[in-house]
Amino acid sequence: MATSNLPVLEFILKNYKNFNARATRDALLAYWRHVEGGGKMFWAVAGAMSSAQLGITMAPAIRAGLIHGLSVTGANLEESLFRLVAHHGYKDFPEYRYFTKADDTRILEDRMRRVTDTSIPEDEAFRAVEKFIVPMWTKATKAKARRFWHEYFYELIQALPKELHQGKASESWLLAAARKRLPIVVPGHEDSTFGNIFASHVKTGECSPLIVKSGIEYMAEWYDQYQRLSRGKGVGFFQIGGGIAGDFPICVVPSIKYDLQRPVKPWSYFCQISDSTTSYGSYSGATPNEKITWDKLTKDTPMFVVESDATIVAPLMLSALLECKANPAEANALIARLGA
Repeated sequence: MATSNLPVLEFILKNYKNFNARATRDALLAYWRHVEGGGKMFWAVAGAMSSAQLGITMAPAIRAGLIHGLSVTGANLEESLFRLVAHHGYKDFPEYRYFTKADDTRILEDRMRRVTDTSIPEDEAFRAVEKFIVPMWTKATKAKARRFWHEYFYELIQALPKELHQGKASESWLLAAARKRLPIVVPGHEDSTFGNIFASHVKTGECSPLIVKSGIEYMAEWYDQYQRLSRGKGVGFFQIGGGIAGDFPICVVPSIKYDLQRPVKPWSYFCQISDSTTSYGSYSGATPNEKITWDKLTKDTPMFVVESDATIVAPLMLSALLECKANPAEANALIARLGA
């Protein structure tokens, strides 16, 4: 039973002693020490975390200053918006493990798009958002304006009337990030539903492909953003899953060092939550040590790997970190007493 104002932190300190539990505890404590000391934390978010409603804890963490920049897939970017405008239209399928092909065909015919045990409503999400964002693209085409992919979504989610909110605005990480104007990169945004929709409007001639800045331009902008974030105590890297959302932004350090031939501060922390096992050539399953050979991390970087489900681990860590942020003196006393 918790005896403090930090029940989640106390639970972790008392119970998480070994295996992935210990890795979770150690990563949490190192995260807290880093941000309490003035450091920044950059998040790379892959998988289907927005559909899994990670925003419930991620949005408050952004508002509290626990997350200072983001790399997300195009799917996570748009799905945070979907959860805000179409929340009531989602349908959950807790029995999905026992589905047949016929079951999934019926879901298709119901105009739902399944993501493991939940599903996105085609009309309330994709088609509803399309009505707002396509005019933004056509306007930019006429004006010959160019923007990063996320900037369209940053503008849209802040401009939506509150009466169109079905989900809680307080639980939308995209809205929190937009209001904070967090630096964000969306590598490979073409590989998303709205990437496909945009491509279709380019094909028909309604939109120019030039209105969206490229991934190369994202990296060129990220050079400067990284240098700003890494001032002082440095910036850590907190990664959920693998793939391009993680590999794209972490490469900024060796690229500045070798390609630009400029001084650069290394990443000051690294944690990856992944359910992928180490395997032949799998980025998701690559250990942090491998990144040392690419000069992305150093032998002195605090490194943690939690081999578990991010939808379990990340909310737990963020809840504890939010407690620490709200009660720093009490948190530090509790850590001093129970952290060993």
